[in-house]
Amino acid sequence: MPKIDRLKLKSFLSNSWAVSWPMTVIMLFEFLMSIVEVYCAGRIGKEAQATYGIVIQLYFAFIVVANALSIGAVAIISKAFTSGDKEGYEKAVITSVLAAVAFGIFFAAVGFIFSAQIISLMSIPEELKARGAVLLKYFALGFGFDYILIITNGILRSSKRIKLSLLTMTFVTIADISLCFILVLNTNVGFNGIAFAAVSALGIGAMINLFYVLAPISLRTRPALDVIKKQLKIGWPSGVLQVLWQLGALALFMILGKLPQNNIEFLAAFTNGMRIESALFLPAFAFNMAAAVVVGNLLGEKKENEAVSNGLVSAGLGVAIVSVLTVFIVINAKLIVPILSNNDIVIRESANYIYICMSVEPILAWGIILMGCLNGAGDTYGVMKIVALSIWLVRIPLCYITGIVLGWGAHAVWISMNVSIIVQTIFITRRYLKKNWLRLEIS
Repeated sequence: MPKIDRLKLKSFLSNSWAVSWPMTVIMLFEFLMSIVEVYCAGRIGKEAQATYGIVIQLYFAFIVVANALSIGAVAIISKAFTSGDKEGYEKAVITSVLAAVAFGIFFAAVGFIFSAQIISLMSIPEELKARGAVLLKYFALGFGFDYILIITNGILRSSKRIKLSLLTMTFVTIADISLCFILVLNTNVGFNGIAFAAVSALGIGAMINLFYVLAPISLRTRPALDVIKKQLKIGWPSGVLQVLWQLGALALFMILGKLPQNNIEFLAAFTNGMRIESALFLPAFAFNMAAAVVVGNLLGEKKENEAVSNGLVSAGLGVAIVSVLTVFIVINAKLIVPILSNNDIVIRESANYIYICMSVEPILAWGIILMGCLNGAGDTYGVMKIVALSIWLVRIPLCYITGIVLGWGAHAVWISMNVSIIVQTIFITRRYLKKNWLRLEIS
C-alpha cells in the first residue's frame, strides 16, 4: 500500500472533495426525488408502494446502457480534457450526445410498446400487474430525456464543470417534487402522476444540459465511430453488470413475493428500505463518480502512484461519512419509517430491514468507491466479474435457500444480502491493491 505524506494527503482530500461535494448534493437531490415518489405512492396504499418499487427497478434496467455509455465517456473525456486534446475531446462529446439520443429513443419505444408484456413476465402478485404495466408505459416516455441527462452530466464532470451539473439537477429536483405532490395528491391523475412528474423534470434537465455541453464546442465536429467503439468497449461490462444487478433486485422482489405470509407487506418494506438505504449511498456513489474522474485525470497526467493513493484516501473519507449517516439512520429508524407508510406491518418490517442491512453499509461504501477508481481507469470488466459473481453465485442462491427453501423468511433474505456485500468488497479491494488496472490502455 502506498505511503502518503501530509501534503499529498491534503492535496488528495482537496481533489476528491472538489468533485465529491457537488456529486453528494446531486445524489441527495436524487434521493429526495425517490423518497417523495415512495411517500406519494404510500399515501395511496401498500399495493401502490409495492408496484412503484417493482416498476422503478425495471426503469433502472432500461437505463443501464446510458450508465454504461456514461462510464465510457468519463474514462475517455477526462483523459482527453486533462491532456489538452481538444479535437479528441470535442469528438467524444458530440459522439456521446448523439449516442444518448439514439439509444434513448430506442429504449423509450420498447418500454412504451411492450410494457404490459414485460410486467406479465414478472412473478409478482396478480393484483399489482395491471397498475404496474400502465406506470411503466408512462415512465418509458422519459427514457430519452434520462439518457441525455445521464451522459451530459458525465461530460460535465469529466470537463471539470460539475457545478453546472449541480445547477441542472437543482431545477430537475424542484420540478419533480413539486409536480409529484401536485399531480398525485391534489389532482385526479393519481398514482400515474409519479411518472408524469419524473418525465417532465427529466425533459427540463436534458434541455439545460444540452446547452451547457454543446455551447462551448464547434457543432461542425463530426461524430467518430472509433469513439463510440471505445465507449462501448469500456462501458459494456458496466452495462452488463447493471443489468445483472437490476435482475438481481427483481429476483429479490420475486423471492419476497413467494413468501407464504404478508408478501405484499414485505415487498413494500423492501421498497421503503431500499429508498431509505439510498440516503447512505449518496456519499458513497458521489465519491465513486468523483474517484472515476480524478483517477482518469491523474492517469491522463501519467501520475499513477497518485492515482492509487487518491483512490484509497477517497474511499477512507467516504467510509467515514457513510458510517456517521448509518448510525443516525439506525437510531432514528422508527421515526423515519412511518413517514413512508401507515401500515403497521410495513412499518415494522421496513425498520427491521434498516437494522439488519445497514450494518454493512461502511463495508459497501469502501467497495463502491474503489469500483469508481477501477471504472475511471477503464477496468470495468474486472468490476463486472466480481459484482456479478457475488450477486448470482452468493446473494440470489443464498436468499432463495434461506428465505424460501429453509423457510426462514424475509429476515434471512436481508442477512444473505449482507453476506454477498462482504464477499464482493473483499474481492474488489484485492483487485484494486494488485494495481493491474494501471496498465490498461483505453485511449
